[in-house]
Amino acid sequence: MKAMLYEIFLHMKLNVRSKELLVHYYIVPFIFYVLMSSVFTSIMPDAHLTLIQSMTVFSVTMGGVMGSPYPLIEFYASEVKKAYHVGNIPLWTLAAGNFLSSLVHIFAMSLVIFFTAPVFFDAKVPADLTAYFLLLLLLIVVSLSVGMVFGLYSKSSSKVGMATQLIFMPSMIMSGIMFPVTMLPEALQTAGKVLPATWGFEAMCAADLQFGNYYPLLIIMAIALALSLLRLRKISID
Repeated sequence: MKAMLYEIFLHMKLNVRSKELLVHYYIVPFIFYVLMSSVFTSIMPDAHLTLIQSMTVFSVTMGGVMGSPYPLIEFYASEVKKAYHVGNIPLWTLAAGNFLSSLVHIFAMSLVIFFTAPVFFDAKVPADLTAYFLLLLLLIVVSLSVGMVFGLYSKSSSKVGMATQLIFMPSMIMSGIMFPVTMLPEALQTAGKVLPATWGFEAMCAADLQFGNYYPLLIIMAIALALSLLRLRKISID
């Protein structure tokens, strides 16, 4: 247990020192949050009702899907993997440490949005805070699970950047965080249902723990974790 906590602490320190991760976890989400909140609240009278949820979904998707894969590529493609083999340390601990440390960073950025949006942009605070934060944690875990798939299966940082755009860009357009999904063609509304951001945004806006609001997120998480475990098993054998 002590070794695992040290692994998480080490990953957190490495993440803070990484310019790539600072950009994905904090800098871009914060700039987007400030600029787009100013725009949304100026042109859309009801934007403040779901401002916290929409900005949080953006932050979680960018950090979880686009940011978290980079350390995995660096770790599993470097001499670090050999050192773990020599030390008889399971290789899955690398992925687990990155997963948990990324969760802390992304949750921290979500808290910044949660506490500052009502003050600066008159955003409405979710009525059921327990449900909201549980659903937020679920969305972070699902996004990190998807990001882990990209990190484990991609061969290089340049390729993972392009691959994650296949999830990130549609999430911005088809999840409802930028504008109501009802404005989209029916085909795009249906396509958006495969994205974690879509279900996360709907669930967090509802802030209701009824199973029907979040079970698609559990399905996406299960598929992503299964793919990741298969890849980790192959990496360990190789």
